[in-house]
Amino acid sequence: MAGRHEHELMLLTAAEKRYAITGGAISLAGIVLFVSMATFALLVSSGEVSISEAVFDAYILRIVRFTLLQALLSTVLSVVFAIPIAQALARQPHFPGRIWLIRLMAVPMGLPVLVGALGLIGIWGRQGIVNSLLTTTGMTEPISIYGLTGILLAHVFFNLPLACRLMLAALERVPGEYWLMASGLGMRHGSVFRFIEWPVLRSIIPGVAGLIFILCATSFTLVLTLGGGPAATTIEVAIYQSLRFDFDPGRAVALSLLQIALTAAVLGVLALFPVAGDEGPTSGKAIRRPDGALPGARLVDCGMLVLTALFLGLPLMSVVAAGLRADLVKLVAEPIFWQATATSAAISLSAAVLSLVISAALVQARHALSQEGKRGHCARAFFAAMGGASSLVLLVPPIVLATGWFMALRSIGDASSHAPVLIAIINALMSLPFVMRVLEPAYAIHQRRTQRLRASLGIVGLARLRLIDWPALRKPVLTALSFAMALSLGDLGAVALFGSDSFVTLPWLVYSRMGSYRTNDADGLALILGVICLLLTIAGTMRQSTKAASHD
Repeated sequence: MAGRHEHELMLLTAAEKRYAITGGAISLAGIVLFVSMATFALLVSSGEVSISEAVFDAYILRIVRFTLLQALLSTVLSVVFAIPIAQALARQPHFPGRIWLIRLMAVPMGLPVLVGALGLIGIWGRQGIVNSLLTTTGMTEPISIYGLTGILLAHVFFNLPLACRLMLAALERVPGEYWLMASGLGMRHGSVFRFIEWPVLRSIIPGVAGLIFILCATSFTLVLTLGGGPAATTIEVAIYQSLRFDFDPGRAVALSLLQIALTAAVLGVLALFPVAGDEGPTSGKAIRRPDGALPGARLVDCGMLVLTALFLGLPLMSVVAAGLRADLVKLVAEPIFWQATATSAAISLSAAVLSLVISAALVQARHALSQEGKRGHCARAFFAAMGGASSLVLLVPPIVLATGWFMALRSIGDASSHAPVLIAIINALMSLPFVMRVLEPAYAIHQRRTQRLRASLGIVGLARLRLIDWPALRKPVLTALSFAMALSLGDLGAVALFGSDSFVTLPWLVYSRMGSYRTNDADGLALILGVICLLLTIAGTMRQSTKAASHD
């Protein structure tokens, strides 16, 4: 056993280990320093008055209550509706268009939030399809897209597909032997749910719900667009309003600290839940569910899947239809469009590359430590810290980071002059959780397959990168890069504090046209922005699909 361990240590040279661990340490230090300086600036700028306002001010307490209320309701609705939809998809593997519905569920995750909000307004707004149909029955504006109703609707639109895909993946991992036994015992739908489906769903629902709660509690663009006034304002929107309109730094700092405390509390609660494990050993038998063949079940499932497709597809069709009605040629010919496009492209590419570099350094350092067995408390703590570094953006959301750096730079000059660099770094951190999730498993599999042969041949340095690493890791790297670019390109959160006539991105241009009631222009620009982001998302998905097909 000792000889085997010594052989494992020789898979990486001393120089390779040193460079990998040093790169991970520098990346981790950079992330912690950037987040800590923003948090420190908030603490320094707070003062006793700001803290007391955060605790006792009625306006701030009302904002906190609304933030928690809308996040809780959005989470409950998303999870509750996702359960039967995931069940229907799992029960009906031969539903016509099932694969396209699953792909449609990936679209909201790659769609800029502002574009999705415009699509929802087109369906559920005053002049939308739903209200137009309901008006014919004699009802006068029966549904209002603004306020709490619109926020909940939008959050369900974006988060239900995420919950549904995670639940479907868990249900599809149930061993085929379970279904064979259920069929032999003649289990009905209720028994199948109680003894097979619910134990699986129960193990992942806390994590799914916690993730959705954090996303809704830190929601900015949707609430800014659909909030409808002071009665429907969350902490992050209040931070933006305090700096952008009221210029009340004390209130902005107090709200930022409250946001950090809120997200820290939620993350702490999530850490108490156990990680979902495997459902059990399986011999790989084909899955034949006994509860999806009954005519009644099939009818109900198909009806639910059709409604889901309409709920997700109609807003996207509305974006396309409204965008095509705009004068796209005129919009593309405007100098401001090309200025915004160039700024967005530069920031998104910089953010994606930076996120990729940081993730690669962290992944390589974690791999090097794992080769050494993570001996000692310091090594284990360092290993865990690099794994958790990508989650710092959940603890300190982008709008809070932007506020902290705004307060830090305000004392030394014009904060807006540093906006492009700050936004690129913030967007890189925002993309980090996804990029790490794509790269780390791919890198681990690649190392298990090649490191012994590479070590025996003595291939190191650039030759290793060119001949071994890049050919195998090209697809996951490009997938992570494309998704990170799409995420950064459609972001409005950090840009909202710094956007101006001299600093314009595509999302900021769409939002400013909406604010000036130039809705046709906003629709056209939203279509262009949405198409660009979806093309980037599809490019990453196609690479994954191609890889999966090659394995099949």
